[in-house]
Amino acid sequence: MAGGAAVKAKYLGLAILLGGLGGCVVHPPQTSEPPASLPPQSQPQPGPSSAPGATPPRITPQPQTPAQPSRSRPQFAPPPGGKGVWDGSLGVYVIRGERDLYYRQRTYYRWDGGWFWSTSPQGPWTETDARGIPPGLSRRYANP
Repeated sequence: MAGGAAVKAKYLGLAILLGGLGGCVVHPPQTSEPPASLPPQSQPQPGPSSAPGATPPRITPQPQTPAQPSRSRPQFAPPPGGKGVWDGSLGVYVIRGERDLYYRQRTYYRWDGGWFWSTSPQGPWTETDARGIPPGLSRRYANP
């Protein structure tokens, strides 16, 4: 039985050690600096009490118009190599020195009697239709 008691004592010692170390993980060490004081929280002021039969004031919501995104500044990251010029009306970068080659969001688009896309300006090219290209390009080439 003495062997069993020794094993239990080892497990108990291990449990105490792990429990003590676990407390170090849960509680960060204290610094000598006092904690920053929090600003006082404002308490909500009680509203006017409504008398029986009184009509609450009407709140008229103000219509909010969404801000229009700027068409003069790029909305996407430029293509690698710096050969792209942002065209806000198309919503893509036009690749300089290439005919009908565009870039947006890590994808190149090419018009060659139909639409093709690739992750590289050299291809390989995959055929797609107008649903697979940015809307500005499909409008531009709607009637080629």
